[in-house]
Amino acid sequence: MLHCMTSEPEQQLGVGTQDAFQRLWTPHRMAYIQGENKPTGPGAGDGCPFCSIPAKSDEDGLVVKRGEQVYAVLNLYPYNGGHLMTVPYRHVADYTDLTAGETAELGELTKQAMTALRTASGAHGFNIGMNQGSVAGAGIAAHLHQHIVPRWGGDTNFMPVVGHTRVLPQLLADTRKMLAEAWPTT
Repeated sequence: MLHCMTSEPEQQLGVGTQDAFQRLWTPHRMAYIQGENKPTGPGAGDGCPFCSIPAKSDEDGLVVKRGEQVYAVLNLYPYNGGHLMTVPYRHVADYTDLTAGETAELGELTKQAMTALRTASGAHGFNIGMNQGSVAGAGIAAHLHQHIVPRWGGDTNFMPVVGHTRVLPQLLADTRKMLAEAWPTT
């Protein structure tokens, strides 16, 4: 049966005063907003998720690739589908504190992540970067991590602009499996 578009908004219970807006609820984001999985302090033993992820299985930790000094992991609160991070195993806050080997492997895994994302999802471009310090926007400032966010032509639509909502079409476990399979061999 076909449904016709009407000018009448669909009633949504519990949204307060009825208006012409439809709402997409993202209650899973509340965990991030309330600081779930955030460290209690700056030390490696203060509940740092980037220190605990390597002890988990790839599937449970959303790890896509493990290197010798750096690993690639899906962002639990992604900006876009396929949003990865490259993270040194060592608990270090500042980019200038990385060893030469960590810096080189961070760069190499970033290149490999771009290749995997292009292969698996046809990404057209990327936003790559790191926020150094909480004043610069780092959610977990005590453990350095670099973001690799895939982008596609036309992916900036009204959802993030007016709805402050990201539409992610795939579960993180499925994205992790797809990218792990597409990861280039060296």
